Amino acid sequence: MSNRPRKALIVGAGIAGPVAAILLRRAGIESAIYEAWPYSKGIGGGLQIAPNGMHVMDEIGLANELISRGSVAESFDFYSQEGRKLGSINRDMERRFGQPAVNVCRATLNEMLIDKAWCACVSLYFEKRLIKIEDRGDQPIIAYFADGTTAEGDLLIGADGVHSITRRQVVPDGPRPFDTGLIGFGGFVPHAVLDGRPIGRHVETTFGQSGFFGYGYCSPDPNDGVMWWSTQPAHGMDAAMFRALDASTLKQHLRGFHRGWHDPIPDIIEAAENIVVTDTLDVATLPTWSRKRSLLIGDAAHATSPHAGQGASLALEDAMRLARLMQDGQELGATFQAFEAERRPRTEKIVAMARRNGNSKREFSATGAWVRNQMMKWFLPLGAKGMEFMYAYDARAV
Repeated sequence: MSNRPRKALIVGAGIAGPVAAILLRRAGIESAIYEAWPYSKGIGGGLQIAPNGMHVMDEIGLANELISRGSVAESFDFYSQEGRKLGSINRDMERRFGQPAVNVCRATLNEMLIDKAWCACVSLYFEKRLIKIEDRGDQPIIAYFADGTTAEGDLLIGADGVHSITRRQVVPDGPRPFDTGLIGFGGFVPHAVLDGRPIGRHVETTFGQSGFFGYGYCSPDPNDGVMWWSTQPAHGMDAAMFRALDASTLKQHLRGFHRGWHDPIPDIIEAAENIVVTDTLDVATLPTWSRKRSLLIGDAAHATSPHAGQGASLALEDAMRLARLMQDGQELGATFQAFEAERRPRTEKIVAMARRNGNSKREFSATGAWVRNQMMKWFLPLGAKGMEFMYAYDARAV
């Protein structure tokens, strides 16, 4: 085998996979992506790409398109359940960090990345569910798929998310994703729902006595351009149990949980359709990210809960840093070790921070919620300062 691998097999066509393929192609490494699900342009809810992730989007020539198809977020504002403002963070992001934070529909982001990968002559294969990896040192690495087909390459990158099959191959006895005990609901509503509350380019979020609610623009599309989400303690339910409910019962649950919360939360719930329900999982740490010629990146290596707004951006960073390290032409094992040594401290710190942030969205007594809200007025500025390390990071300049 040569020092510079000839072909990478990439498992997963979410965020990290296509970007890694695009950047590896620039480094002279051919890539092919294998995605378990059928190709679709209409999946997922909304998310935010933070400035650190936007640097990578800029590197692959998609930052301006993302801004035009998404919505710049100029601040993150916090309210109490009754509608009293508790404070704001993440102001002036573009001035301070060189790129703005941008809200976007996940489906839009995936469409952009896959189109860019196709334009970079990356091969993409859908409905290819990985079942096994065979890695004999003197032979090409082989990926086996559920449809009976195989693929051969010089290395394999697992970018297949929190439920990664590649992870089970790389760390057979490793930890499974940790359920943080919170359930996420989300979707999109028309711009008109916010006509009575001119929020501008702000994301507005609310802490309840139990749970959390957020909303903000994520697209210029007037019919489907506001993203919303509700975070709730699971109370013995999981996402599959909620997804089994019919639409009217699910909406009734949201009405009941958020009864009495300030406007426009009731209007958003009434307008919500196609509600997405997810378990809130993370992967705090793994014993290793690689095995022989297979490497984990993105959520497969370090899945984070959404409470720091960094999952997508960390995946983008991983893709950039891996491609840069591959350019150095080191032996593959040394490259994988260098990648893990560089990335692990940052990603695990952010995963732990996100889990702590989620604790403020659990159930409190009335007195406990009041104390939390008072503390937030004082500690939000300090907390914002403590998050600057996330946004100031530029994967191009490391």
